[in-house]
Amino acid sequence: MSLVLRLQEISRSPRDLVGGKAASLAKMAQAGVPIPPTVCVTTEAYTAYVDKTGLRDRILIELERKPFQEMRWEELWDASLRLRNMFLTTPPALDIRDEVVTGVNDVFPGAALVVRSSAQGEDSAALSFAGAHESFLNIRGRDGLWDHVLLVWASLFSDRALLYQRELGLDPRSSAMAVVVQEMIQGSRSGVIFSMSPLDPKRAVIEAAYGLNQGLVDGEVEPSRWILERNTGEIVSFQPPIETGAGSDGVSLRNAGLPLNGTETLEVFRLGRRTEMLFGSPQDVEWTYRDSVLIALQSRPVTTGQGAGDDRAWYITLRRSYANLLTLRDEMENELLPKMELEAAALGAVNLKSLSDDGLCAEAERRKGILDYWEKEYVDKCIPFAHGVRLFAEVYNDHVRPADPFEFVDLLHDPDMLSVKRNASLRELAQGIREDPDSLRCLREDHVESCGENVQKLLARWREAFGVFSWDSANLLEQSRQLADLLEAYISMGPQSTFESAQAKVELAGKFVETFPESEREYAAKLLDLARSSYRLRDDDNIYIGKIRRRFLEAEEERECRSLTVCPIGPLPQKPVSTSGSQPFTSEEQTGSPSSLFRVQARQIVGQPAGPGVATGKARVIRTSEDLFTFQPQEILICDAIDPNMTFVAPLAAGIVERRGGMLIHGAIIAREYGIPCVTGIPRATEVIHTGERVTVDGFLGLVIIG
Repeated sequence: MSLVLRLQEISRSPRDLVGGKAASLAKMAQAGVPIPPTVCVTTEAYTAYVDKTGLRDRILIELERKPFQEMRWEELWDASLRLRNMFLTTPPALDIRDEVVTGVNDVFPGAALVVRSSAQGEDSAALSFAGAHESFLNIRGRDGLWDHVLLVWASLFSDRALLYQRELGLDPRSSAMAVVVQEMIQGSRSGVIFSMSPLDPKRAVIEAAYGLNQGLVDGEVEPSRWILERNTGEIVSFQPPIETGAGSDGVSLRNAGLPLNGTETLEVFRLGRRTEMLFGSPQDVEWTYRDSVLIALQSRPVTTGQGAGDDRAWYITLRRSYANLLTLRDEMENELLPKMELEAAALGAVNLKSLSDDGLCAEAERRKGILDYWEKEYVDKCIPFAHGVRLFAEVYNDHVRPADPFEFVDLLHDPDMLSVKRNASLRELAQGIREDPDSLRCLREDHVESCGENVQKLLARWREAFGVFSWDSANLLEQSRQLADLLEAYISMGPQSTFESAQAKVELAGKFVETFPESEREYAAKLLDLARSSYRLRDDDNIYIGKIRRRFLEAEEERECRSLTVCPIGPLPQKPVSTSGSQPFTSEEQTGSPSSLFRVQARQIVGQPAGPGVATGKARVIRTSEDLFTFQPQEILICDAIDPNMTFVAPLAAGIVERRGGMLIHGAIIAREYGIPCVTGIPRATEVIHTGERVTVDGFLGLVIIG
């Protein structure tokens, strides 16, 4: 059988051979619904390709690092990025490539194309999961076609597909992906019709905009929106798009021109109802007008509420467009983080000890409300901004095709990250004490005024810039002792190595930008700048919110000192050693069932490679904030997760092991800043590994060897 089927052949073929989207398009064409000229690259092509190139075995190795249900969102993304890069960099099976490309070009010689996924279960009555797999517009040339077929195949293992792997029936041993290739329709107006509104079963919804659908689907274009009676098509309400423009006095708002007239609105509505009758369930139909002809681009079942009851719906919102990320960046850098800094400073100016008992309770309650507000802002804005790195990584790998799918991280190292600057300040303070050893004793006894003049200046500068540690004690003597212990460890360190020279970073950036045509290089440079901001703020934002958490804890500790246990805000909180705005979908702590990896004593554990290098040393398990100040140089740091507020111990470590996984968690970021081998995603890391055990960390392969 041919690996490429034409439309009439698709309609006679089994659904498993052509996938859900191709089968739906063929059914629409048979019913007389206008669709673009279409062919299908069958699942047989995918199966033959992954077997012949050895990709199937490599996929299995990658996905068997850890059970899906124990993966966090960072790990899902890392796995999908590695798999995507495998498809792009594996030497191709030339005979399969040539048959696919020739089969498509015979139908569309020289045409601009749309390349869409058509997975076996996709767009069925039972499953839709719109956006789980990839689609690409305006693809040209033989190489462009082949590259995007590979990317659609790779999207079988996208992070979202992995997230929904149970519902999608994703089994890498047997799953396969077909690909729909269509002629690109240069529509003048495009949109979607929901034959049943996801929000109101009595209504239908039309969204429309000028030009192609891509901007509307990505959320970059504000559409016109019609709400209609589902049975009659009568318009219930209408919302035009709003544009900003220069008015006679400042900026004015105005309605943009309407992409559909009344007759066309009714025609689109009837298209939605017609496809619903055809498939027997409410449909979400993408459409476009070429001149006056309405063309259906694809149709899938309307999805409502899938992912409810877990964190998956939240995870899906993390993926943001370039335009949305630029808006988030501006808000974070110029509004959100400065306000956090001012809020923490204002809280620090309140003298808690001067408050009455009732006043202290009221202040503690007020601070809890402030903390709740900022933690919601963190989840809603700071975490999604991390997708700036994710977007850059995909673009970098697609253009550069590096052997290492995480080579892009070498471009993002930033000495201006607050945690790095804080650690540099600590090293400077440690150097001052090395030159004035008596100052260490004075500091340990909280007699700062007896320290040498230079040490006092360095200490004052450090405290003004970075304050106290977020999880240390409110007791000043204990603070001084903790700082003295930490500085003593810094003093015993050797010279700090640098992970990468500035020149190498410049050369790598140049290599990336030059992969773009001249007309797109400005965009490439701006995307790199956005990614660097995303990478830096992914670390910095926790230090800002950590200051607010610290002010809340100060009120709680003062309440504890006064034995005020009946304040309205409830019992005193436990002092964690790490915090995270992101959440696992499932974890051992939630399920109560330990991973099967640990039914016997583990000696070699597979995790996620997150920082290159190999290191061996004694383990230091961090469970409480007090454990941080016992850390000694060249030990292996073992923890649940490193928060930016505790990364001051990272420069001391020979290696880092974390339960949480992913290249974008804070421990992995700081490990790469210092060139420290790091492995993440080790289930029950703080239980399986014990302080004092000899541990080897292989950050290339993602292995932790105990003993």
